[in-house]
Amino acid sequence: MSTTTVGKAGTREWGGLAVLSLPTVLLGLDVTVLYLALPSLAEDLRPSGTQELWIMDAYGFLIAGFLLTMGTLGDRIGRRRLLMVGAAAFGIVSVLAAYATSADMLIAARAALGVAGATLMPSTLALISNMFADQRQRSLAIGVWATSFALGMALGPVVGGVMLDHFWWGSVFLLAVPVSLVLLVTAPLLIPEYSAPRSGRFDLLGVALSLLAILPVVYAVKRFAKDGFDLPMIAAAVIGVVFAVVFVRRQGKLESPLLDVRLFADRTFSSALSVLLVGLVGVGGSMLLITRQLQFVEGLQPVEAGLWMGPPALLMFLAAIGSPLVARRVPPGLVVAAALALSTVGYVLLALVGPSGGVALMVAGFGLVYLGLGTIAALGTDLVVGAAPPEKAGSASAMSETVQELGLALGVAILGSLATAVYRDRIDDEIPAGTPSDVADSAGDSLAGAVASAERMPAGWLDLAKEAATSGMNTAMIVAAACTVVLSVLSAVVLRHVGAIGGEPQAAADAASTDAASTDTASTDAVKSQG
Repeated sequence: MSTTTVGKAGTREWGGLAVLSLPTVLLGLDVTVLYLALPSLAEDLRPSGTQELWIMDAYGFLIAGFLLTMGTLGDRIGRRRLLMVGAAAFGIVSVLAAYATSADMLIAARAALGVAGATLMPSTLALISNMFADQRQRSLAIGVWATSFALGMALGPVVGGVMLDHFWWGSVFLLAVPVSLVLLVTAPLLIPEYSAPRSGRFDLLGVALSLLAILPVVYAVKRFAKDGFDLPMIAAAVIGVVFAVVFVRRQGKLESPLLDVRLFADRTFSSALSVLLVGLVGVGGSMLLITRQLQFVEGLQPVEAGLWMGPPALLMFLAAIGSPLVARRVPPGLVVAAALALSTVGYVLLALVGPSGGVALMVAGFGLVYLGLGTIAALGTDLVVGAAPPEKAGSASAMSETVQELGLALGVAILGSLATAVYRDRIDDEIPAGTPSDVADSAGDSLAGAVASAERMPAGWLDLAKEAATSGMNTAMIVAAACTVVLSVLSAVVLRHVGAIGGEPQAAADAASTDAASTDTASTDAVKSQG
């Protein structure tokens, strides 16, 4: 039996991981940093309910739209080079977002940040796969990477709260400037360059087709959130699906595709992607609804709400670092299934939150949700990247991050829209007759509008609005719990073939056991025949 010795990473590689963690924290932070800035932002820019949703998730959707393109581009022009270009662009656009003077300008800036962020994310993860060849070291490094992104998401409300306690809402974006500068200085010193050999021509038509597949679907989700099922929404969804089919069929025929569809033939790759996508939907929606509940319903100041998010962030940190270590002894599918089962309990707790005095229950429930997030982000990402050959690491990394970003954004859109629909349904009959139309429209559109219009409404009416908003959150969390418990069971089933990290795959181990048993039986028969 032959073995292959793989060189282990040294001080430079671990230092490079620290550098790669900086933009990763920043990208995660930018997903959630606006959650606590929303009230002051809404007061300043006066966005509509639809604009508010676009401000929150245009960033995530544009990242998801361009990740495939940027992952493949990094394989061709150099992953470190693309990382540095993206860092410079991210810093510049963040300044534009900080000084936005209208809701539309902020939406455009958030979209541009998404495109810039798409250059950073696949580069960081693909470079980790190059720097850490040893499987166990790579798993731990990806756990650190996943922790960095998740930690950024968790720190968004905390950092946002502290910043908003001293500065205006736009200041939260300026955090990107020093991070970008540090990355530009240290990356050439600690991070090796890598580009795929013989990578072929860049598929510009594939880029166009991928955007034509993703963006109409984005529009359909947004249209559904505002108006429900109608002709434009259905038409956009159909157009997106048609172009998705054309894109996939074209990629299957190319020698150097933008997306190597053959990767999906690997059961581990496709199963892990599915777990990441569905698992992140609940997380994205719950983050939005909890931060909204803490501020608008519980009446906490931004810094207070941010600090209450600290304990869940600690659980996520422990899960992302600890789960790869546990998975060295326990099959990853079982670790993921157990973590998602605990997340289901968290969603149930959130579904029980009332319109007052529910802070402790929210923190406990969200902590369990975040525990599941840390686990699936670390192990799911490692399984996806590990299933791809080194020259496809950029494409595999892009797919992993695409489904995570899309899951988060879909969670905001779907669960946020569900909660809003419940709110509107319950509040319509509560608005007093004779209320000025502009006040009625604002109060009936969202809880933020109800809070802003409270002074022009009868006493006690705001309490009814808070009850309606809480009911919307409870309903969304029930849906998230139902989906997560199903995902937990499916994870144990679809990933059962994956062995413990650093050990033999389960299928290989089973085959080895079968071969050994056959050998023993043959030996026994031989002895009997000789006797």
